[in-house]
Amino acid sequence: MLLRRIARPLLAAPFVYDGIQAVLHPAEHVDAAREGSTIVTDAVGAEPLSDRQLGLLVRAHGAVTAVAGVLLAVGRTPRTAALALAALTAPLAVAHQPFTSRGAERSLRTAAFVKDLGKVGAAVIAGVDLEGRPGVTYRVQQARTHAARLAEAKAETVKAATKGEAAKVAAKADKAKAATKAEAARLRAKVAEAV
Repeated sequence: MLLRRIARPLLAAPFVYDGIQAVLHPAEHVDAAREGSTIVTDAVGAEPLSDRQLGLLVRAHGAVTAVAGVLLAVGRTPRTAALALAALTAPLAVAHQPFTSRGAERSLRTAAFVKDLGKVGAAVIAGVDLEGRPGVTYRVQQARTHAARLAEAKAETVKAATKGEAAKVAAKADKAKAATKAEAARLRAKVAEAV
């Protein structure tokens, strides 16, 4: 559909831009990554990452985000790319959460947090888009209905065949009975002639 061909690149553009910026200028993103990694390393009980490790992590995250954005923009595996972008952006939303900051920093973090939430939501919507095809639930329901109809038709066919066989057997029995009656009548006639 034409709308998807236009909307996907528009949705992918901020992801590609942010990813490229993270690859080219990782120092701008290291502070946010430090806070997020500190939360994770404290929870896990590992030692904090060095600035060099954080820079490498930011660059890798940016590169993967940019690649997923490009895949979404050109329409190659768009659902997978969109869901990958949602998964890659969710940690940024956690890192930008404004709940622990005060003053002017809080308003900046709130803006980044809301932007990240919007990007996650848009990517999830793009990830579950079936492009007009029916969903799995509908297809399973249709398959069940079709199988039930086939089984019902088969049962009716067997039932009709059984009724037809019964009718044939009854016709043969009636024929045999009539033949027996005719034979009995002939024998009686012979006996009557003989007497």
